[in-house]
Amino acid sequence: MQGVSEADKRAAEEVLFREMCEICLWGNATDLSLLTNLSYDDIQALQGADSRKKNESKILANDFPAAFDVLWKAQTSNPKGDRRVDIVLDNAGFELFVDLVLAGYLLESGLATQIVLHPKNIPWFVSDVVPKDFSELLTALVNAKQFYETPSPDETASNTTPAALSADEEKSLKSLFEHWSTLYAEGKIIMRANPFWTEGGSFWRMPKTAPELLKDLKESELVIFKGDLNYRKLTADGMWDPTTRFSTAIGPLGLKSGLRVLTLRTCKADVVVGLPAGKDEELRAMEGGGGDSGARKWAWSGKWAVVSFCDGKPSA
Repeated sequence: MQGVSEADKRAAEEVLFREMCEICLWGNATDLSLLTNLSYDDIQALQGADSRKKNESKILANDFPAAFDVLWKAQTSNPKGDRRVDIVLDNAGFELFVDLVLAGYLLESGLATQIVLHPKNIPWFVSDVVPKDFSELLTALVNAKQFYETPSPDETASNTTPAALSADEEKSLKSLFEHWSTLYAEGKIIMRANPFWTEGGSFWRMPKTAPELLKDLKESELVIFKGDLNYRKLTADGMWDPTTRFSTAIGPLGLKSGLRVLTLRTCKADVVVGLPAGKDEELRAMEGGGGDSGARKWAWSGKWAVVSFCDGKPSA
């Protein structure tokens, strides 16, 4: 962008980074374990620009600026070097689609030169991403008209006809297929499964039980952990005081670990850290928030989120 200052370029890129990450974040609210029959309108309510703007106040811990800062500095200090971002995946379906939108953006913007995706070996919690989900998603995109216009079992039962794809929509989805397929063929998007992701116990075990995985992740500029389960395993699913620092709650993967960790998590379970003092009490006092029951019910619905970052790499 000629005639644009470096500060303005950075500000514009940070806005895009945040928007792409927010799409990815709220995509986790479509976890199949909570929402099994999403309509187009449902997805728009979660993903539309107006909705994302309204939902900004529901991001209780927001470390997007710190995460962007490390990627921007890496890009500007080493523009021709290799800069990798890892994404530890959560759910298949729509959430995987928006994960790939984020991956494509990071590569196109130059904030990363390679994306390593970490699926699970088995669908541990029903809808978890496994390696074949990537190819099946690409197949759905290249055959988009058939995929979208074939009635689901519910639509068949209710004698409902799915809305037809327009020619422009079909063209756009095919373009995505071609783009993502090319990135994969060029080695810019890699799928790398590891049995550690479906082992029992928390991620605190990684340094001792999966040292080679930890060593590999240290090569990344940023490791993004998607979803509620990954967050719970990062924090040992502990009954932390909600004001506990995220860097403390992730134990050996926190400070001085050699990792930079970013979580994109919509809350679906009690454990939560990094909140301002008094916020948990405020949310519990809301209708349906748990009140005096002792349960943190506000954190069960997927309507609140935390974006938490920890820089465990040594300072230059």
